[in-house]
Amino acid sequence: MVMQRKRITTFALCLFGMLAATQCQAQLVYSTEYKSDADVKVFVSKYKSDADLVVYKTSYKSDADGNNGMWYFTEYKSDAKKKIYFTDYKSDADLVIYFTKYQSDAGWQHKSKQYLMD
Repeated sequence: MVMQRKRITTFALCLFGMLAATQCQAQLVYSTEYKSDADVKVFVSKYKSDADLVVYKTSYKSDADGNNGMWYFTEYKSDAKKKIYFTDYKSDADLVIYFTKYQSDAGWQHKSKQYLMD
């Protein structure tokens, strides 16, 4: 009886952990047409050295986990964790990013801005 309770408790804790991880993960982003709809205004740099964050666009939602520069662009605003607006001017941006072709390059270069995508 005691052993069965321990198993149930362990199972419940594991299930809770998986559900919490699902809620916390994913840099699911939606690109808005209007600045006023955005959580974060983003400027795309031509140079990696200018970026706060190096971003790799994933093809699969499941690949975008954590706040590590792996972004999946959602089709619907309601599916996104963050709504972003791409600005034409660096001075208007909250965050400067660089899009990379290589998944291994993704990540924060200036961690002081990391809170913007939390």
